[in-house]
Amino acid sequence: MNTRLSDESDSASLPREVIDLGKKIAELPPELQSQLEVSYSRVVESVKRRRRILGLIQEALAQLRLDVKYLMFDLDATKKERDELKARLEET
Repeated sequence: MNTRLSDESDSASLPREVIDLGKKIAELPPELQSQLEVSYSRVVESVKRRRRILGLIQEALAQLRLDVKYLMFDLDATKKERDELKARLEET
């Protein structure tokens, strides 16, 4: 039995279905396991890569939202300053 197919150290980062598939493959005879091992490893790596990418995208979106809030605040402050300066110029 291949330990990579039945290893649950990465189970927190994998969907339940992928873990179950690994367990089923680990129960197969060795000759069938060897045929499926490469494909299963690719699926696992693909799932991990997609999770990492999703995490990076979520971080980027959160940062973008924060940046937009700062820009909106700055824009409002700039408009207020402009209006105050206009009013001063009109007074003189």
